[in-house]
Amino acid sequence: MAAPRAPLAVFPRRRKPAEMPEQFTAAKQPSDSAQVDVRGPRFAAWVTTAVLVAVLVLAAVSTPAAATLLGVQALVFAASAYAGPRRSPYGRIFALLVAPRIGPATEREPVAPLRFAQLVGFLFAAAGFVGFLLGAPVAGAVFAGFALFAAFLNAAFGICLGCLAYPLVSRLVRRQHPSTA
Repeated sequence: MAAPRAPLAVFPRRRKPAEMPEQFTAAKQPSDSAQVDVRGPRFAAWVTTAVLVAVLVLAAVSTPAAATLLGVQALVFAASAYAGPRRSPYGRIFALLVAPRIGPATEREPVAPLRFAQLVGFLFAAAGFVGFLLGAPVAGAVFAGFALFAAFLNAAFGICLGCLAYPLVSRLVRRQHPSTA
């Protein structure tokens, strides 16, 4: 009789750094891409979720207000993608107000996939912002909804869609530019 098989996980759990593929380890990352406490990005995802819910609620009442709030969130995504999770606006709030109260980090994750995820979030928020500005509130709300879905998955379940796409995109970029590999 064969041993019972483990159930197939619809969404894989977030891996610990020791279990991550080689391209995610700190040794393979540039020096500015250290590891960060996993609770920081989760905190940022909860704040982002709240902001994007507010955008969708505002979209039903005032498109200009929704566009403004989504534009601010797009700027936060851009700053996070550029500066990294530690120096992002929500990362600084986490470091100043939350981290001192919850103790030292027990798990860490690499920065590069998180920065890529913030870039993807920026693209969706920017597309939604443009939709609102061009008088297409449905398009703005749809793009904000996509960003909300991704932020909520990360906040509630630790599933970072941008982080999952990062290895594929980084392999594609390396193939297009073999001299930088």
